[in-house]
Amino acid sequence: MKKLFILGAAICIVFASCKKDFLDRYPQTSIAPQLFFKSEQDLSLYVNGLLDLPGKDNYLADQSSDNLATTGSIEIKNIMTGSPSSKTITGGWNWSRLRNINYFLDNYDKAEVAQEVKDHYAGLARYYRAEFYFGMVKRYSDVPWYSHATQPDDSAALYSIRSPRSLVMDSVMSDLAFAAAHVRENVPIGTPNVWAVKTFYARVALYEGTFRKYHTESNLQNTAAQFLQTASDVAKDIMSSGKFQIYNTGHPNQDYAALFNSQDLTSNSEVILVNAYDASKPGGGGNAANAFGDYEQSPARDLVQTYLMKDGTRFSAVAGYDKFTYVQEFQNRDPRLSQTFAYPGWVRLPATTPFVPYFNKNFTGYFQLKGYINTTDNIVNNSTDFPVYRYAEVLLTYAEALAELGQIAQSDLDISVNLLRARAGIPGLDLAFANSNPDPVLMTKYPNVSGTYGGVILELRRERRVEFAMEGFRYDDLMRWDAGKLLENIPQGMYFPALGKYDMTGDGVPDIILIDKGSSIPPEDQKEKNSLGKTLVYYKAGNFGDPVTIYLSNGTSGAIVTEVTPRSFIDPKDYYRPIPYTQTVLNPNLKQMFGWE
Repeated sequence: MKKLFILGAAICIVFASCKKDFLDRYPQTSIAPQLFFKSEQDLSLYVNGLLDLPGKDNYLADQSSDNLATTGSIEIKNIMTGSPSSKTITGGWNWSRLRNINYFLDNYDKAEVAQEVKDHYAGLARYYRAEFYFGMVKRYSDVPWYSHATQPDDSAALYSIRSPRSLVMDSVMSDLAFAAAHVRENVPIGTPNVWAVKTFYARVALYEGTFRKYHTESNLQNTAAQFLQTASDVAKDIMSSGKFQIYNTGHPNQDYAALFNSQDLTSNSEVILVNAYDASKPGGGGNAANAFGDYEQSPARDLVQTYLMKDGTRFSAVAGYDKFTYVQEFQNRDPRLSQTFAYPGWVRLPATTPFVPYFNKNFTGYFQLKGYINTTDNIVNNSTDFPVYRYAEVLLTYAEALAELGQIAQSDLDISVNLLRARAGIPGLDLAFANSNPDPVLMTKYPNVSGTYGGVILELRRERRVEFAMEGFRYDDLMRWDAGKLLENIPQGMYFPALGKYDMTGDGVPDIILIDKGSSIPPEDQKEKNSLGKTLVYYKAGNFGDPVTIYLSNGTSGAIVTEVTPRSFIDPKDYYRPIPYTQTVLNPNLKQMFGWE
């Protein structure tokens, strides 16, 4: 089974007039709840209509983080380089989905079905409500809490003040606890079951626990431990179930990539929830082709440098690593590197010879493979499943939560992060070594990490960045770790020590040539050929803004420069967003926080 189509005509009737935000137009149902909410089929139709799974767009989501350079209009980049206010940041304050969820919770109990049936669907609805509010809290912190569908004449609700973050998140955790206790294990493929709910439960607990630990602006540090303990406990519950395991067939050069280029993940041992695609059916396809190329994004060199060596040592400990060229960077590295990025020698179909990276202004020269299917068959490309929740996340949640609590042991690493390293074919993380020899590069990135377990926390942060690169995790991780300042660093690209010829495929034969900005690129028939008889690709190098085809940090040498506009991340303001100005006019009780106007 691939894509699941579950919106029925009945649910369309219920939602017929629920398209606009309830603050602008108050939805009226076209069918009385006592007539609709009668059977399990009714409950199923409604709740399945709330399904909204992440998909292949997540392979592009790291544009907001330091993992990628991008030419896209990205909100956080615009904030750091512009003059943002509540009048210019207008997205995000939409409550229509919450009203649809609460409408169900207000009416589901009318159904004439067993309590277990009611609890299952109520659990799913409360999972969706927790998902909604988690997104709102990440964006705004304090937001009004609505436990019921708001009516047009309920002025107290419509003119609510912002509820404290502590109250909202306690309610979110209560919703998730209920869902974890009542959602069924056996559900239609492509819909959340109890294990998917618990994975999200652990994710939320880890986020909030670390956010409270590292942020001081809300004065909630003394409550961080309870969330971290919940994250650890829920993750351990999933691990103890024996239902999932890391996908590892003993082929470290391909097992990781198989999670992102598979036509069918429904039976994969690592995938807890799948968004299944089938392009052979109407509306069943999904295309992430833009992950590869220079459409809007390209991987940052800083991310490439984060991956370990194949023997488990740090790449940044290799002498001269910061001046390595493309071919050097990919030698003897963690195999996940070459399953995430195009590597020297990779062949892009339908070609039969190695791909030669090409350079355009504002891009790094690296190319993303994760989420890109190397095929010319559009049906295959558009039918690749997306892993919504992976068991790898559960393992890293467990390890990080224990490390932040100061309770982690080597045995905990061995049943969590080291299973991921084993899949990659690299040595496991040693607790004693990590804590006694913290990585100085990571210490510079995360100066607020300290204590007995600081070294292992840093290594777990490396592991999350590597394991989940280009899956949309990085921005949230930086936010919860109070590491927003890292976004001020403009992503750079490949390094070139001088003008001249360079091998880009790993065969020792030059493929490109960099010439001075004052030189002229010769006509095609006068260009130099390499020993294989192939014409070299010419690029003019210079400083940013010069009339050239590639920008280098030193003009004739250095790393590729993608932008030069300075970025400023204001702490704590830029960890949040303002309520759109129009909403504060409609409801004067909504006050801005953290310096937003």
